Amino acid sequence: MMKPRIILDSKQFEVTVTRLCYQLIEVHNDFSNSVIVGLQPRGIFLAKRIQKKLSELLKNKDIKCGSLDTTFYRDDFRKKELIPTATEINFIVEDKNVILVDDVLFTGRTIRAGLDAMLAFGRPNDVELLVLIDRRLSRHLPIQAKYVGKTIDSIASEKVKVEWKETDGADRVTLLSND
Repeated sequence: MMKPRIILDSKQFEVTVTRLCYQLIEVHNDFSNSVIVGLQPRGIFLAKRIQKKLSELLKNKDIKCGSLDTTFYRDDFRKKELIPTATEINFIVEDKNVILVDDVLFTGRTIRAGLDAMLAFGRPNDVELLVLIDRRLSRHLPIQAKYVGKTIDSIASEKVKVEWKETDGADRVTLLSND
């Protein structure tokens, strides 16, 4: 039986997203040459939340945000029953500063697939990674996030579950263990 341990409650979740937005503003100013790309399926929730919060903070309704399906770029896509989702990038990434967004950074394989998939849309000026949760002890590839909501040390048998108001009724991050 897995018993959950709360990593971020709804208040901490909101504060964390806001802090990430202020960090982005420090680097990207008004976002005139920057775009946000959320990795499907779950990174898109964080990307849209960040876009919404940045729009409020900057009073800018034109912050570009898209979603990227990495299914066919994954190194395990023949081994798993993966269902492709829609990629929605209706802007140019060529010469832009791209903020790649995912909910949890675990092995780094999804991010690598995201980088490969993104190159189909052009060659960005710069790519940065933003994640809500960084499971830093589990990396299989040399990938690290520039913007991190919270870093946790967890073992492989544990599972990080990110819940969203939009789909799960509340914003919350829990760590499930097999104890």
